Amino acid sequence: MPMKAQGLVRLRVVGLIAACAAVAHAQTAPPVKPGLWQVTTDRQLDGQKAPDLGEHLKNMPPEMRKRMESNMKQHGVDMSGGTGNMKMCMTRESLDQGRWQGEQNTNCKTDFISRTSSSWKWRSICTQPPSESEGEATFSGSDSYTVKSTTRMTLQGQTRVTKMTMNAKWMGADCGDLKPLQPPPKMPAKASPKP
Repeated sequence: MPMKAQGLVRLRVVGLIAACAAVAHAQTAPPVKPGLWQVTTDRQLDGQKAPDLGEHLKNMPPEMRKRMESNMKQHGVDMSGGTGNMKMCMTRESLDQGRWQGEQNTNCKTDFISRTSSSWKWRSICTQPPSESEGEATFSGSDSYTVKSTTRMTLQGQTRVTKMTMNAKWMGADCGDLKPLQPPPKMPAKASPKP
């Protein structure tokens, strides 16, 4: 796969994680169990069904796909479940630290509009990458939840609107060989132009 295409896949991964990170810096852990979670996602980008990350992985050369899947697994995400499906390992610590939706993004400011035992609504503004999100998480007991979010993100000078629905189901307390969910490497800050 050419370097440009690899960069595009990385940008899509970053975009998905940023969209998932809207509730990442919560001060209270969500009312869900630690352990192995199956997560299915459905995304629309600018009103069109967005390609799934699993589809991008399938189209990579085998060695590159293996490296990407291994790297994601090291950060607590298993993409081997097929299109739209992934598994995540969430410990009590990662839930307490707000990683249940992805990256703990210190470049975001999240304000909760409301938060009850069954529903959280929020608005987030992020500087890296530049984006604004609003969404709602609905908890159906401690073993399943649904997140619906809308994110406006500027990447490479273009503003894109992503609508995402995530459905998560608890699979058990044992994560097997999957490591606990970890934030991905930080994105480099943009250099300021010199006068």
